[in-house]
Amino acid sequence: MDVLTLVVSFVVILVGSELFTNGIEWFGHKLELGEGAIGSVLAAVGTALPETMIPLIAIVFGGGVAASEVGVGAILGAPFMLATLAMFVTGVAVLLARGRRPSGTTLAVDPGVVGHDMVYFAVAYVIAIGAAFLPVELEWPRRLVAVLLVVIYARHVWGHMKAEAAEHEGLAPLRFHKLDRRAPQHPEPPRLPIVSVQVVIALGCIIGGAWGFVHAVTDLSASLGLNGTLLALVIAPIATELPEKLNSVLWVRRGKDTLAMGNITGAMVFQSAIPTSVALVLAPALWTVVGSGVAFASAAITFASSAAIILPMLLRKRLEARLLLVGGVFYAAYLALVIATLAHPAG
Repeated sequence: MDVLTLVVSFVVILVGSELFTNGIEWFGHKLELGEGAIGSVLAAVGTALPETMIPLIAIVFGGGVAASEVGVGAILGAPFMLATLAMFVTGVAVLLARGRRPSGTTLAVDPGVVGHDMVYFAVAYVIAIGAAFLPVELEWPRRLVAVLLVVIYARHVWGHMKAEAAEHEGLAPLRFHKLDRRAPQHPEPPRLPIVSVQVVIALGCIIGGAWGFVHAVTDLSASLGLNGTLLALVIAPIATELPEKLNSVLWVRRGKDTLAMGNITGAMVFQSAIPTSVALVLAPALWTVVGSGVAFASAAITFASSAAIILPMLLRKRLEARLLLVGGVFYAAYLALVIATLAHPAG
């Protein structure tokens, strides 16, 4: 039954991702937004909702230290998965689709959009991780850091929103266009209400599918006797990061590389600022490196993988798909660390 739920949930996420990528492009076109605002803000926040809900519910409604620890682990796991596995999957997708892409194995990304995201990610995540080194009993400085992180994210969003509107060439027909009886049909643009309906339904599919996927993975992991820490740090984030990975895969197959990368890097900014703020405010005593060395080690690998991929891109002003495969190496290294730690616990 759990396997069937996994398959059905994955199909629902896939359908939702297809509707979402199509709808969010039209939404940005109707609002005259740039690619950064569409990919790094609208798409990134929309598809980050599933993994954001897990730690929020675990911390707020889970009750007890164990549930909060799962929440903190999921918060740390999200940027790590984006910087490693999501980059790797996107690179593989580009290599597989290279024959159908105008730029081949080179991603035609806007370095300004991706660079903007990564600067804000680095600043926000350094501050958030730095707060974990404060003495455990100092809770009020952590809450101040939470406020600062929200301000940083707001500034990041504003930077994208004020950018010039994109051309939005090659927009596919809105999937729900024929459902709007009052609007002229494609190639005439759809009306904003039907675009909004498609985006909302797509998000519902993504969130609902992710929830079903996570519950099925959780039940399956429990039946196989997998460790709860492994579930929180590795397995649950894989399931909840599916929307970003699938959206980015769909976009790179269509040659819309700035949207694909912005979907990942924008989500990294969101995850480094907003869910961490929740932990700093609602579970400040648990946001500490004391006794959580393996969990917070994921942050170091997140920084290392990001630097290995993004810095060469900024220097060369181009991004090769093979470089994104580095993320898979960092992911495998951390997975080995987690498994080794669980197999040989300290003490």
